[in-house]
Amino acid sequence: MLDFLDTLAMGAKKTVEEGYYRVGLKNPSRSMSLAGSILACKKAPIIAEIKLASPSFGMIKRNLDASRVSKQIERGGAVGISVLTEPKHFEGSLEILAEARSQVKIPILTKDIVLTLNQIDAAYDAGADAILFITALFDRGYCEKNLAEMINYAHSKGLEVLLEAHTEKEFKCAVSSGADIVGINNRDLRTLKVDLDTTKRILKTVHVEDKIVVSESGIKSAEDIRFLRECGADAFLVGSSVMTASSIEEAVKRLVDAI
Repeated sequence: MLDFLDTLAMGAKKTVEEGYYRVGLKNPSRSMSLAGSILACKKAPIIAEIKLASPSFGMIKRNLDASRVSKQIERGGAVGISVLTEPKHFEGSLEILAEARSQVKIPILTKDIVLTLNQIDAAYDAGADAILFITALFDRGYCEKNLAEMINYAHSKGLEVLLEAHTEKEFKCAVSSGADIVGINNRDLRTLKVDLDTTKRILKTVHVEDKIVVSESGIKSAEDIRFLRECGADAFLVGSSVMTASSIEEAVKRLVDAI
């Protein structure tokens, strides 16, 4: 029986076939290190996400001014910006990423349902410094290359890889991979349910020595940041709670100052 992750993957396949990723942007990455920015952070390393909509939340931000929002995130003290570029379920675009890249000096992460090499090319051309892969998509056979090949290709373009997992098995795979950063998604993409204890459960059983661990999804407050840090997370990817705030800059700053 198909679940929502399958829906995302099939939608991404169609988007690729429609030529969405052949946009011809020429705004290459500045090759800034997201991992380095996280390690250098003296407070809570926040990766704040620019997204217009989500399947669980609906429309979040209409008439987005990517230039203004990216500057607010940077002024708030985030170590990086995640830009959702998936168009069908998240109303994202590569142009938003390119606009953000032109405005800020911090690293930018492309977040998408990445299945193909040309999606990696498009992320690089739009100005990304890093790209997110989802372990479960490789496990389900949706990606055109295996995990090692996709990571190596991203590295050949100068992009760091954040490899996302949701289960203990997936996380063990991510930790043993060549990814630069590993992520724990507190949201189950099969059902869209969120549980911050996902990070706690996984890090309680899987020992991580040489990888940066990012906890993703469901983070709303400074208390959440402190809880996840106590669980062993090194950095935090925050989307909806930042984008819906009356002041994006202040929302980011509150999370950064949590530690």
